[in-house]
Amino acid sequence: MRVMVIVKANKDSEAGVLPDQKILTEMGKFNEQLTKAGVMLAGEGLQPSSKGVRVKFDGGKRTVTDGPFAETKELIAGFWIWQVKSKDEAIAWLKRAPFDDGFEVEIRQVFEAADFGPALEPEFREQEERLRARAAKKR
Repeated sequence: MRVMVIVKANKDSEAGVLPDQKILTEMGKFNEQLTKAGVMLAGEGLQPSSKGVRVKFDGGKRTVTDGPFAETKELIAGFWIWQVKSKDEAIAWLKRAPFDDGFEVEIRQVFEAADFGPALEPEFREQEERLRARAAKKR
């Protein structure tokens, strides 16, 4: 199963404060362990919401709102995509992450085509596989 591990934003990440050498080194070691174990598929940090936008959809109308966004606890500072056997395995890996006090991290399972059962028609299943293959090739 694939999971997205979501690192919540905090006051520092929203202020654009970059991690120091110690944190970068520890996180680099952790990411190396994840990669060697075949767990990490992707992982990135995100710029503060002040550099982002939100697009609200209302019928045919699209409204764009520039950041920053007020509710820091609802924002994302970074993420990983992991391939694990279970939620318990994801939790075990996350407990090893080099985060300090105050960080909040969420684990969410990614939908797979099989999760949709018969509602996902064969042509949509084939399209999904084609698109994933094409995207993987471009990386």
